[in-house]
Amino acid sequence: MTSPPVVMISKELAQSLKVLKMLKYMLNKMLLSMQKRYDYDVAYMQDILQSDTKAFLKLMGFQTMSSHTGNLPAEPLYAARLRAIIWDDCGPCTQLLVNMALAAGLNPEIVRAIIDRDLDKLPENTALVVQFTELVLAHDLKADDLREKIQALWGTQGLIAVGYAISSSRVYPALKYTLGYGKTCSQIRVDDLSLTPARCSIPAGGEEKI
Repeated sequence: MTSPPVVMISKELAQSLKVLKMLKYMLNKMLLSMQKRYDYDVAYMQDILQSDTKAFLKLMGFQTMSSHTGNLPAEPLYAARLRAIIWDDCGPCTQLLVNMALAAGLNPEIVRAIIDRDLDKLPENTALVVQFTELVLAHDLKADDLREKIQALWGTQGLIAVGYAISSSRVYPALKYTLGYGKTCSQIRVDDLSLTPARCSIPAGGEEKI
């Protein structure tokens, strides 16, 4: 005599729940490791993980885009990421990118100059990416001339990497503010120095206003 189907379903459900619990445990350990390494509050990601695991896995999938580097050197890559995130956020998300840039080997003086928007202290190619990033975010047509310069330096692959850096960096502040984890602007630390990120306001078709 065979067992009632409901018994088999219950066993399969119990096994699935056990696997899901283990998956959440492993993913949470990954988040805690990230928190420890970069001194970053991962509470909003833990909230997503516990509330909707499928949504969390999609967020992890998105990181394949946000981590794309193409053939772009680290310095201009982080220049695009930092200036893009400062456009929307000057708190924990910016600090996370600063910590990542330093961990990637960027000179702290260069990182400070990117945050301060001190173009005179930046190598020409890095300053170019800073200006291009802000023109793109402002939807300013002057970006067209700089786009040609970026393509001349790193080709279309480099331009795509800059585009991914700009667009993906804006997702996290928007997500955090949506979920109620957004915070007001704060001082950004680069090694032992605290900085207030410099923002550049560029009206569409207008001149830069610092």
